[in-house]
Amino acid sequence: MNVGFISTRLAGTDGVSLETAKLATIIRRLGHRVFYCAGELDADAPPGLLIPEMHFAHREAKQIHDEAFSGSAPADLRPRIESMAARLYTAIHRFVEQYQIDVLVLQNALAIPMHIPLGGALSDYIAEMGVPAIAHHHDFYWERERFNLCAVHDVLERVFPPDLPNIRHLVINTPARDELQRRKNIAAQWLPNIFDFATPPPEPDEFAADLSRAMGFLPGDRVILQPTRVIPRKGIELSIELVRRLGNPRLRLLITHHAGDEGVEYLHHLKGLAERAMVDLRYMAHRFAPSRRTGTNGTKTYSLWDAYPLADFVTYPSFVEGFGNAFLEAIYFRRPLLVNRYPVYVADLAPLGFRCVEIDGAITDSTVKEVRRLLADADLAREVAEHNAQIAAAYFSYEAVTPLIANLLDELAPRKGQP
Repeated sequence: MNVGFISTRLAGTDGVSLETAKLATIIRRLGHRVFYCAGELDADAPPGLLIPEMHFAHREAKQIHDEAFSGSAPADLRPRIESMAARLYTAIHRFVEQYQIDVLVLQNALAIPMHIPLGGALSDYIAEMGVPAIAHHHDFYWERERFNLCAVHDVLERVFPPDLPNIRHLVINTPARDELQRRKNIAAQWLPNIFDFATPPPEPDEFAADLSRAMGFLPGDRVILQPTRVIPRKGIELSIELVRRLGNPRLRLLITHHAGDEGVEYLHHLKGLAERAMVDLRYMAHRFAPSRRTGTNGTKTYSLWDAYPLADFVTYPSFVEGFGNAFLEAIYFRRPLLVNRYPVYVADLAPLGFRCVEIDGAITDSTVKEVRRLLADADLAREVAEHNAQIAAAYFSYEAVTPLIANLLDELAPRKGQP
């Protein structure tokens, strides 16, 4: 069977792109073929179509987005949404026909209205052509304050997500599942973020041997890793406050992901905050990517996975997360970590018995004491890390969710062509 993934972007280190790659791996292991269609694709992505207009940062899509959520939209907003949606409808059809797609997997494109015309095009295409689809929702518009005021609210209600008989819905946390049922009477299944816990972490190798030096670290430095994008809801100011209060001049706070999805003002704020707090903040996103490469000038770009073995401790102080990619990554690499008790963590992760340094939106004396203890006691850090890895493997491995994916594909495959 041919399975086609569609999203605004299937590239880089954001959670949607990372989870899509994992899901694609499971689907290939089940014996199916995988194809991608998006506004941005990595160089080593599966075969498929690159449609620049699908990217949420495309000039026309961004203008529509900004006007739709500005509070006073121009009169021609709806016609422009419809015009762009019509072009994207044609592109979707070309993808389906060219690769003989049997089932579509829509990655967050019908959940959060970063690209309103794409959502409309997908909804209309699936409804009219009867193509079976899985809508994998990572975060909904009602979870973000900036989407509260909308000039085309009826479009949001109809499209994000649509209630169609040939779509099966997946959500990455149970609060989202319950809220989708309450708001729209749409049933969804829970597919949490996952990791390949059956495969041991890679051993350090020659490529990454110079990573510490490339980051500017010296022997004896201790690395606190912040492996998230630089956007306000990630709460990175709490990581800066933790390092400040730990008071160890050899601590280095390393950020591996890019800023920019929501502007660079937050990054500038963090740099100023770190400077005033005398915290050594290393924003090194330009040196990390989903996969390794070496530039023509010999400069290395390291994988995200290369950063974890370098870390003595991981901070994950997010105020809001759809689930927690970096949480699972830290556990996979057997690193102790700090977690802000964001709602999904409280609902879906904390009850499983993970041992983390937990905070409730603030760094306290107790927080500092716990982190100091883990940094000072390597045996305790290993014990905690192994405990967490065993729990995660039981609930969030590829093997744990493969039956759900297999059953969905089996259910949808015979429906192709039905209205």
